This record gives sequence, structure tokens and C-alpha cells, in this order.
Amino acid sequence: MEVQTAVWEHALLARAYEVYGAAAPAAGEPAAFTKPEGLEEAYAYCARLIYANSRTFYLASSLLPRGKRRAARALYAFCRATDDFIDQTPPTVDVDALLVNWRERLATYPNVYDPVPLAWLDTKTRFQVPTGYESQLIEGIVRDLRQNRYPTFSELADYCYGVASTVGLMAMHITGFESAEAIPYAVKLGVALQLTNILRDVGGDWQVGRLYLPQDELAGFGVTEADVAAGRVDQRWRALMRFQIARVRAIYAEAEPGIALLAPEGRFAIAAASSLYRGILADIEAHDYDVFRRRAHVGAWAKARRLPSIWWTAKTRLRPPAMRGPSTGADAVFQGATSACGKYEEQ
Repeated sequence: MEVQTAVWEHALLARAYEVYGAAAPAAGEPAAFTKPEGLEEAYAYCARLIYANSRTFYLASSLLPRGKRRAARALYAFCRATDDFIDQTPPTVDVDALLVNWRERLATYPNVYDPVPLAWLDTKTRFQVPTGYESQLIEGIVRDLRQNRYPTFSELADYCYGVASTVGLMAMHITGFESAEAIPYAVKLGVALQLTNILRDVGGDWQVGRLYLPQDELAGFGVTEADVAAGRVDQRWRALMRFQIARVRAIYAEAEPGIALLAPEGRFAIAAASSLYRGILADIEAHDYDVFRRRAHVGAWAKARRLPSIWWTAKTRLRPPAMRGPSTGADAVFQGATSACGKYEEQ
């Protein structure tokens, strides 16, 4: 089976460009809420939430300047809170009615006791994050309630766009970017990150009734749902996983040039996230593709060892040709990196 990516990209790009350029919140301080009560505490809450649930994202966000760092963490907290909100809703509850309330909380400044919507609304207002991406993410997460199998990779990629590429597109507005040329790369990177999560979490997802691997590809390699239920790691499973990992790595490679289109102070953080997630793929391989009995991960020391080379790559290779040369901004970010040393769960 041949790795193909071109077929699925066009529909996702159409969704991304549909939102891009649409009306966004006004930039700068909210007119009626120059300093909303509890705002600093709300951002601190988001930071604690990330530290408790995703050390990889916490580390990557630590590589950003303070203002963008706390904005990135507010974005993560919004994603995590929305995911938990959907996953933890009892089957007997009207999800649509609850979503109306959640969207209202995200659209108006709440009180100090609602820290995630408070920090997120402040972030998306200051950084002019198009609200269309927020809506697409919510729709993507809700999809988990209605669909637990994906017939083809194109359909799975559409799901990945909803729950992950949208996050990258929103993060792009926080880190800063040169032009709309960065959009296809953000879409690709989001798909690659979510596919990495899917490969890592096959066993855990199966326990809650979900199997994200494309049904036609399972059949093509002779792997049945009974094999997944049994956690059977044989030659068929290894061949399937080798194919999946090769495709994800190809998408990461296609996404990497887009890092050069981000603002200089954001490149190291995004390059770090991309590299550390790719380390999960290597860990899956190192443990014979057994994603049923252990959860693949990159340890703290392994992350720390990767940072210098990631920083060097971000400083020298991941920049447009006209911008090559010394970069005090990247050096400053590196200082932060050395001191820092689900869908939205620990990576």
C-alpha cells in the first residue's frame, strides 16, 4: 500500500480557508473589560490544568514569550475543558442544550469562578483568533458522541482536522504568522499530531468503544476487530502499524516547512511539539508496535536531550532564506527552554 496524502487535503483546506479572514474579535483590550476580575488567576488555573494533564504541551508552551505562553495555555485549557465537557456528559442528558450554554459562556466574560472561558475569551480577543475555528473544534469533539468508526482515511483526516488542525490554526494566530501560506502547513501538522495520538491510544480507545484506524486499511492488512480486542501483535498488525507510522511521518515532513512562516519567537515551541510527538512514533516501534499493553511516550530526560537540536534546527533551518543569520529572539526562547526542563492528555 502506497502512502498518499493529496486526496484528503483539499476538503480540509477548504474548511480552513472558509474561516480565515472571517470576522474576528477586536484586537487589544476588551472595551468594557480592560482588566476583568480574576483574569490573572484564570490564566494561572489554565497553566495548572496543562501541567497536570500534558507535560509535553506544558514544556512546548514554556518556550514562548510570557504573553503568548499564557495564551497558548488558555487555548489548551479551552480544548481540554470542551473535550471533558463532551466526554463526561451522561447519555441521558441533552448535549445540544448543554452546548448552547457552553457557547454562551465562551462568548461573554464570565465571573472569576469560570476561569477557562474567562482566560480563553481574553486570549481570542487579544490575538484576533477567528471564532469559526472554535466552532469547528467543538463540532469535531462532539463527533465522538456520534461516530466511533471511520471507513476511510479521508474521513478520519476530516475528524483529525476538527479536533486538532483547528487547534493549530488557532495557535497560529497566537504565535504569529506571515501570511495565509501558513494555513496548509498548520492543517497538516494538526492531522499528524492527532494521528500520532490515535496510534498511541488504540488500546485505550478500544476500551471505550472507539476504533479510529480506517476500516478499509484494517481489512487491507487482514486485521479484524477481534484482533484489536485481543491485543494481538502479529505480523499483520506490525505491517499495518508500519504503514500508519510511515504515513504520519510523511505528513510531519510536509508540515515542517510551515514552521518557517511563523513569527520567530514561536518557531522553537512548534518545532518542539512536532519533534516530541514524533518521538512517540519511535517509542511505538521500539516496543514492537504493542500499543495495547503500554502507552507510548517520551520520557522527561529524552525530551530534555532533544531540545538543543530542536532549537538549532528552529534557529538555522526552519526560517525563510532571507532571515537566516543570528536570531536573538530564538536565543531568548532557548533560555526559557533550558529552565523549563486524549486528545488533550499527557503526551
